[in-house]
Amino acid sequence: MQKQSSFLPKLAALSVMAAFAAPAMAQTAGSNVVNLGWFHLAPQDSSDKLRLASGAQVPNSGASVGNADTLGVAFTHFFTDNFAVTTDLGIPPTFKLTGTGSLAGVGEIGKAKQWSPAVLAKWYFGDGNSQFRPFVGAGVSYVWYDNVELSDSFQNTVARTYSSPGAKSTADLSSSWAPVFNIGAAYNFDKNWSVNFSVSYLPLKTDADISTTLANGRVVHSTTSLTLNPIVSFLSVGYKF
Repeated sequence: MQKQSSFLPKLAALSVMAAFAAPAMAQTAGSNVVNLGWFHLAPQDSSDKLRLASGAQVPNSGASVGNADTLGVAFTHFFTDNFAVTTDLGIPPTFKLTGTGSLAGVGEIGKAKQWSPAVLAKWYFGDGNSQFRPFVGAGVSYVWYDNVELSDSFQNTVARTYSSPGAKSTADLSSSWAPVFNIGAAYNFDKNWSVNFSVSYLPLKTDADISTTLANGRVVHSTTSLTLNPIVSFLSVGYKF
């Protein structure tokens, strides 16, 4: 009886040790992971010259797009221990457009909210029980804009260009599909919680159509193109269920 009593604590200790040594089962086939975190969007931008309704270009005119930050959510499903598909969503960030070159004196040209949900196929290295899991991915995003607003200073500049004081302008930005290239890593604290960091690149371009209603009621259109090519970083906390 004494031998049995001394054996039980040893068996319990071995069981605890085995539990800590067991695989974390962090990201295996069938797992679902939700990530909540922060997107930082840094456009690598350039622009064409502003083209007037006559076809003439405004010399040395340009624009620059500022960085933006927003809250993001990602949902990932693992089809195998290594292959997963992620859907990225976020509160649409507001981008501000600033004049450059001959438009530098205008300051802020306008602003717009960008919607860019994305779906990516990812390959996770290591196995489903690895604590540190680098990954690469590729996918597609559909990008569109709303709440496009032009500043008063830019509208006044356009009005002077058309020699029509008081003319009012509005703008539309074209929507488009864009490829997404992604690289990152997940660090799993236990079977449920992880921290993730990734960087994505989107080759992205949009066309701007500026409609100006002149004092005589005539509507004319000015156009330009903006190349955004944002680098998007995403730092997040993940929960597996």
